[in-house]
Amino acid sequence: PGQPAPAPPAQPGRRPNASAAAPAAANPATPSAPAPKKIEASVVRVNVTNQAYDLIRPWSKKAPFARRGLGAVLAKGRVLVTAELVQNQNYVELEKAISGDRSPARILLVDYEANLALLEPTDKKFLDGLKPIELSTETVVGDRVGVLQLEQNDALVTTPGPVTTIEVARYQLDDTAFLLYRLAVSLPLKESSFTAPVLRDKDARLAGMLLRYTPQTQTADVIPGPVIAHFLKDFDSGKYRGFPRAGFIFAPTRDPQLRRWAGLKGGGGILVTEVLPGSAADKAGLKAGDALLSIGEVSVDQDGNYEDALYGRIALSHYLNVRHFADEKLPFKILREGKPLTLEVALGRKAPEEYPVMPYFFDRAPRYEIVGGIILQELSRQHLKEWGADWRKAAPQRLVLYDQLQAQLVKEGRQRVVFLSQVLPTEATVGYNEMAMLVVTAINGVKLSSLDDVDRALAQPANGFHKIELEDHPREIYLDAATLAQVDEGVRRTYRLPALKRLE
Repeated sequence: PGQPAPAPPAQPGRRPNASAAAPAAANPATPSAPAPKKIEASVVRVNVTNQAYDLIRPWSKKAPFARRGLGAVLAKGRVLVTAELVQNQNYVELEKAISGDRSPARILLVDYEANLALLEPTDKKFLDGLKPIELSTETVVGDRVGVLQLEQNDALVTTPGPVTTIEVARYQLDDTAFLLYRLAVSLPLKESSFTAPVLRDKDARLAGMLLRYTPQTQTADVIPGPVIAHFLKDFDSGKYRGFPRAGFIFAPTRDPQLRRWAGLKGGGGILVTEVLPGSAADKAGLKAGDALLSIGEVSVDQDGNYEDALYGRIALSHYLNVRHFADEKLPFKILREGKPLTLEVALGRKAPEEYPVMPYFFDRAPRYEIVGGIILQELSRQHLKEWGADWRKAAPQRLVLYDQLQAQLVKEGRQRVVFLSQVLPTEATVGYNEMAMLVVTAINGVKLSSLDDVDRALAQPANGFHKIELEDHPREIYLDAATLAQVDEGVRRTYRLPALKRLE
């Protein structure tokens, strides 16, 4: 959220180790070959046990499962992998391919927006003797790179292919778009390939990390060196702030009439259509209707691109979120009602917890409270994704609308969206058992801005009853205040719940 002009999403694809599809056929143009000896000691297996919390039954977890990937050994005893590999992890270990030596690992940093994670072994000497891979940030279209994988006999192989496209496109999350390399490569199915390093042929430096692979088109998407460099530099600063956003949405200005209305001359400039409340742009005074001409030292064309010294014409968001860091100040040159104006914008980033509906939710237990068998939770996009890949159509549309109208919720001062996720049958909820996925607006007249308000509201029953107000039919639920504690204890025993609430 808050990212200007994301490019159309890249096609999501199967990971090389997905069990649902057969291995891709070998492509004579890009055969696998033994990796150069000088990089054989620069990768380690990363074995992960993942276990996500069950958002439908928030007091429990889903079944655990295992993932295996290849991590790139970097300087300072660190190992780089994708965040998706260690998402919701219970245990992470590093394994040397040839010797089989293993060491538990801890996560130094994870950034789900950039889909990158940094690990280190608990045994400080575990990586001794392994030559770190140097990072490359100069890869361009036409360069040949190789995807590293391990054979079953632990031999390291590389599958070469050219970089065909460099663009700004979607990563793992819906609202995050960053620089991306696209390769033409035929990857065979191999163990430990959930994530894999990608090296430049010319100097064996790290060009990026494999993001996804689509066997139907034989293309691989790669998280590129410049994004990784930003991630590492920000971490080394001692205060990781993440990838910044300006926080505005714009429209291109190809329409000559629109350009005349906005006072634009020449061929550049875009029209700001929305400024997200509380964003860096909002704090600097940018307004809907402003025409943006340039940011920093780059001019903005009519499509929202700029001329990059390395990649040529590319989306402006790359300049903002990779070329610069949070808290950096950049001059925005605009036209407002035809008059030139310069605003100083201090780039920033909103954490997922700062949104009324969190855009992603990993590595933490969901908050919930059970009142007389009624399960109250705080809405996140992870809840909506329980309806599958087509969640925008399959999930309850009112809840989807809340996710889409985050800016309006911020303006209203909404901290969270509290909803009734389901009802456990009890003597107190007769007639309510089929209710689910309804937004709760208030309890006993106390408006709910988060689950933190529930206990305070329950302390104020009216005429011996608790009134729970809903946004949709039946609008109101009544619970007997005198018997609620007894009912709650019965719910805990009957359903063997570890606790009736989790608010931390």
